Amino acid sequence: MYNRALASVWNEARGLDSESQVTESRSGKFCEAGTGCIALRSNTISMTTYAQHTSPCVLAGQSFLCFVGDDYEDLELWYPKHRLIEAGATFVVAGQESGRKYMGKNGYPCVSEIAIQGIDTSKYHGLICVGGWMPDKLRRDPDVLRITKEFAVAGKLVAAICHGGWLPISAKVYNGVKVTGSPGIKDDLINAGALFEDASVVVDRHFVSSRKPDDLPDFCRGIIHVCAPRTC
Repeated sequence: MYNRALASVWNEARGLDSESQVTESRSGKFCEAGTGCIALRSNTISMTTYAQHTSPCVLAGQSFLCFVGDDYEDLELWYPKHRLIEAGATFVVAGQESGRKYMGKNGYPCVSEIAIQGIDTSKYHGLICVGGWMPDKLRRDPDVLRITKEFAVAGKLVAAICHGGWLPISAKVYNGVKVTGSPGIKDDLINAGALFEDASVVVDRHFVSSRKPDDLPDFCRGIIHVCAPRTC
């Protein structure tokens, strides 16, 4: 449970009150030693305690969709899956075929629960786009592009890590959005109209992005920051 007394002591040590906001930072630093998190949101960043982001079931009742295909980046799928389930969410994996076993880049299998074709995005609160070589194939699937665009237009979470940014690029939803991603797709992001930042996580409204597997802790904090109820 969130301890307001401890939070007050922590903020007092910084000369902040519990509701303080500070000017936007472009450093990309997101969390300090598991005690206070800094989350980028539009033109400001707000201080919240790490305890708030790890409260049990903070995402209870929410459902997240994640694409899978051969040569997906293993960690970038499994880490968010377990982290969001831990937070109380439902995590649904969709492939071009339902019930098919897809192999990750590093050999870890993932069985799709549903087929991508015909997905009703109204049933989900957010979309996770993981990397690997998989996105380069899935970006050619009209249903993948439709789904990605529907999440973005509805103001729902669109979270992409590493080469997963190829999907929002091809869905044409990144114009004017602050993002990061693998250095290998930096030019693609810029050419799509995105505002590239080299940071472990970038959060711009309902868009969350990270660069690589090492950024996964910050990536998941960003997702939870966007999707957790403001009262948590």
